[in-house]
Amino acid sequence: MAAKLPEEEHPKQAFGWAARDESGVLSPFNFSRRATGEKDVCFKVLYCGMCHSDLHMVKNEWGTSTYPLVPGHEIVGVVREVGSKVEKFRVGDKVGVGCIVGSCRSCHNCTSNLENYCAEMILTYGAKNYDGTITYGGYSDIMVADEHFIVRIPDALPLDATAPLLCAGITVYSPLKYYGLDKPGMHVGVVGLGGLGHMAVKFAKGMGVKVTVISTSPSKKQEALGHLGADSFLVSRDQDQMKAAMGTMDGIIDTVSAMHPLLPLIWLLKTNGKLVLVGAPEKPLELVALPLLMGRKMVGGSGFGGMEETQEMINFAAKHNITADIEVIPIEYANTAMERILKADVRYRFVIDIGNTIKSTH
Repeated sequence: MAAKLPEEEHPKQAFGWAARDESGVLSPFNFSRRATGEKDVCFKVLYCGMCHSDLHMVKNEWGTSTYPLVPGHEIVGVVREVGSKVEKFRVGDKVGVGCIVGSCRSCHNCTSNLENYCAEMILTYGAKNYDGTITYGGYSDIMVADEHFIVRIPDALPLDATAPLLCAGITVYSPLKYYGLDKPGMHVGVVGLGGLGHMAVKFAKGMGVKVTVISTSPSKKQEALGHLGADSFLVSRDQDQMKAAMGTMDGIIDTVSAMHPLLPLIWLLKTNGKLVLVGAPEKPLELVALPLLMGRKMVGGSGFGGMEETQEMINFAAKHNITADIEVIPIEYANTAMERILKADVRYRFVIDIGNTIKSTH
């Protein structure tokens, strides 16, 4: 049973690791979480995935970082207490928090279950909360969030390998669904085989779709076909391979965040095909109009997902036994892991063992 909490409860002492400046170096950090409000869920963090955006944020590469900065938006754990008006969760439940912890709840996007596109959405870390405080992420021992932004983790899923689904998973699941690329028998390409790409292959295969991995690295062929279960593999620099595959794909999920040409990908699409970008290169990509006109093709984008769809994605993952391929690390290894992320030296997601390596202060 969920015990009612006194509304005057004091803020909670929390402990995590934070970056103090643009060097991006993480070190131990004591701070406070808000008291558990009447609609809040407080949970003990057990694992937190390391997203590529964490690296950008700790180094202020997007120019929006506020220090001290506690990263992490792939957060899973177990509920410790709930507010008096919480309806969906109880103490002991397995839960998670992804990229956002707040939105206005009243705009067209919010009422359409698209909180991720709300103009007033509050990111899980490094953003200003409604009370003026800065949000702190999951490289920490406890988390407090409104129950609306909490996801239930089914017992069938291991917490550590589920954490990355809360960002990488929903970021590829949402466009597969929205752009209608989830129909059995369709042919979908996945560009890039990193944290996002390997999840795109798994979800598309779970939907019954034929998947071709498109990569600059021939060395990833065995991994794509043998381990991840893709149906075919294209080396994007091999003009003969690319030419042979022209006009064969219903859609492409492009996960690459580096500069890369779009034209060869557009040629792979069938008539009415869709190229969907989920990576965010720092500089503008070149887009030639004529190949889009010759086949009524489209280029679109997608940014993670709303709360209803995120829960749907997690439930789908449980049903189809979909988890991320992870390397579990202690918090003390986080700075080294950041360096390895920069070199793409991980298959395919680091997950920090928060529960066993961050010493709780309470």
